[in-house]
Amino acid sequence: MSSTLLDPEFLRKLDTLSLRSRRLFRGMLRGERRSRTLGRGVEFADYRSYQRGDDYRYIDWNIYSRLDRLFIKLFSEEEDINVHLFVDTSRSMAWGEPNKLEYAARLAGALGYIGLRHSDRVGVVAFADRPSRVLPPHRGRGQVLLLFDALSGLEGRGTSDLRAAMWDYVHQTHRRGLLVLISDLWFPGGIEDGLKLARYHRFDPFVIHLLSDDEIAPQAAGDLSLVDIETQAKVDVSLDGPALEAYTKARDAHFVEIEQFCLGQQIDYLRTTTSVPFEDLVLRELRTGGLVQ
Repeated sequence: MSSTLLDPEFLRKLDTLSLRSRRLFRGMLRGERRSRTLGRGVEFADYRSYQRGDDYRYIDWNIYSRLDRLFIKLFSEEEDINVHLFVDTSRSMAWGEPNKLEYAARLAGALGYIGLRHSDRVGVVAFADRPSRVLPPHRGRGQVLLLFDALSGLEGRGTSDLRAAMWDYVHQTHRRGLLVLISDLWFPGGIEDGLKLARYHRFDPFVIHLLSDDEIAPQAAGDLSLVDIETQAKVDVSLDGPALEAYTKARDAHFVEIEQFCLGQQIDYLRTTTSVPFEDLVLRELRTGGLVQ
């Protein structure tokens, strides 16, 4: 990982990027921002109905004069952010060629470098069924080597449970911000509860769904005994034409379910594979996906 990320030419390319997290806020609501943040990277985004306790200064009186209803202006603000790199280190990630976990660590390293370069506060969390803080939140370019060293030591172990890991994390972490989930999303309990917890606790999730090509299109055939890498459960199968067709349909349904959930929850989602050249993913696909700019 370090040999790629420490390449001066690649780092110069990363220096031109920044992480993007745009959050809506409602002016000076109780318990939220103070007026000193107004006017700093702020632009109008949307409206919502007035609620008791909202600041009258953010009422749009022009709309009130036309509709006789009160609406509050919503704004989006870009500012230095807290970046939570949430890396799946369950056993299923320590598989594939290229290895998914090694690829995920490199990706987290690149994103962390971008954040540190722009004075964002960056922390790394490894998780399977529980979160393990690999690197507490740090700020400043001087923390880059510490970031790379922390990520180079990641190992795949344990069974995966996103809900349990996220439950622990959101209740022990007070700094909200951008939460980048890097995972193959092979969670027996699904992703819904875990990501809803993140949204409820005011994190801004971005999901990077990282798979191996063999998971997209298995190359095996014939009579096989398959072993679940996490639970060690075995199943005997005959991988013939109908079985592979059934797998393809189940795979596509799984992908659609994830995409629709993320869309419905307004969670940014990007699916990729380890065969995508690493620099292309960071410099092109993540920019297209809106995580970097």
